[in-house]
Amino acid sequence: MGSALADRHPLHQLLAMHGWTIEEFLRRVADAHRALGYGGLGCRKEKFSRWTRPVRPQLPNVPTQLAMAAVLEIPAFEVRARAWPYWLFLGIRDHSAVWESPWTREGTIYALDDAGGPPVDRRGFLTAGTGTVAAAIAQWAIASPTLANDVKGRLIGSAVADRFDKLLDHLRHLDDDLGADHVYEAARAQVRLINRLLRNNSYSTATERRLCASAAEASRLAGWCAYDNGDVAVAEKHLHAALRASASSGDHTIGAIAAAFWANVRYGSTTPDPRSALDLITGALVHRDRISSPRVLTMLYIRRARAHSLAGEPAAAYRAIDDALTAYDNGVPAGADIPSMYWVNAGEIHQAAASAALSLRDPARALEHFTAAATHTDPYDAEKEPRGTAIYLIRQASAYLALDDLDGTVDTARHAVDLMGGVSSARGNSALTKLRSDLGRRRGVPVVRDFLELTG
Repeated sequence: MGSALADRHPLHQLLAMHGWTIEEFLRRVADAHRALGYGGLGCRKEKFSRWTRPVRPQLPNVPTQLAMAAVLEIPAFEVRARAWPYWLFLGIRDHSAVWESPWTREGTIYALDDAGGPPVDRRGFLTAGTGTVAAAIAQWAIASPTLANDVKGRLIGSAVADRFDKLLDHLRHLDDDLGADHVYEAARAQVRLINRLLRNNSYSTATERRLCASAAEASRLAGWCAYDNGDVAVAEKHLHAALRASASSGDHTIGAIAAAFWANVRYGSTTPDPRSALDLITGALVHRDRISSPRVLTMLYIRRARAHSLAGEPAAAYRAIDDALTAYDNGVPAGADIPSMYWVNAGEIHQAAASAALSLRDPARALEHFTAAATHTDPYDAEKEPRGTAIYLIRQASAYLALDDLDGTVDTARHAVDLMGGVSSARGNSALTKLRSDLGRRRGVPVVRDFLELTG
């Protein structure tokens, strides 16, 4: 069954959650077994013990598993798609076991199962505590690949991993073009498919590592889409799974990417936690010598700058921007770096510097960097990233407002609204809502009143 389940079998957790005794659960399963047309089923407690013992547990037959699924309100197709007992975790609504499971191959598959599984009531999710996040990045920093290809299914080769790389590249760009709500389910589908291959197929060690890396990137993308849709707790579930999958792959660059995006979620939510974001960045940079992409290092420093700015630490924030520029200048052309970092350029660094300055209440410096992002010889690409451009324009409008330049505020905000018309983003909508609220105090000015009426 694997060490991930040896001490805390999910059946015990499920019974505790529902307040059932073993006898009551077995009676419910027997009733469901009969209702499904499978006939009678014994209710002896020894049966339950045989299913849940840590050493050589007994596998319930398929009709019994389907009866359990009916009792637990888990779709029957999940029983057929997932090995016993992993499908049981779909019934655990608090997902605490995912955070507590060991950093092993079984733990990775379990986390990916949870992240890629069917949607459940989001009200059951809680954002991770600061200690939980710190523990996750600390465990990632010391984790070693724990690949154990003991499955005897169909052999798959590197061509399959190549196809996942291409699919994920397309999904990243579709996210730019269309927005997160269009791409989220597609990313989750990739997580489910890759995890099914990891569970049920045979492959070389090299292919297994690539599949784990692809699972990490798919889960990372799903997490980013969930965050952009406003689902912070769901995003953290995906990003945690991405971090685990990267550890199983042994690819520190993929893990650093997951940590950087998780840091963005920590400091960018409605209740910012910049300290937790800094823990993630610092943990990722422990392995900076193993990070193969200069653009990933650049991104880590950008995220560090934003976290320090939100913590009210200007010296550290601007030092991190300098580190980002140095890492980028010492890098390689875009075509020689990893495909997922296509969006990192000098313009992106200046956008981050502007955002940091705005958080530090230095709107004049922010406008200098916003201008540099657009006019640099390596500028921010507004055409390829309309959603990001809209968010940065709203921040630029806020800088104009802080300097009492209402014409600049409204002109910039109108441009942002035009861009947001074709791309969905809860983050963009939230930023616009805040700007409109700030402008509400100046409603008496005609240009402001017209804008508020247009966007009301």
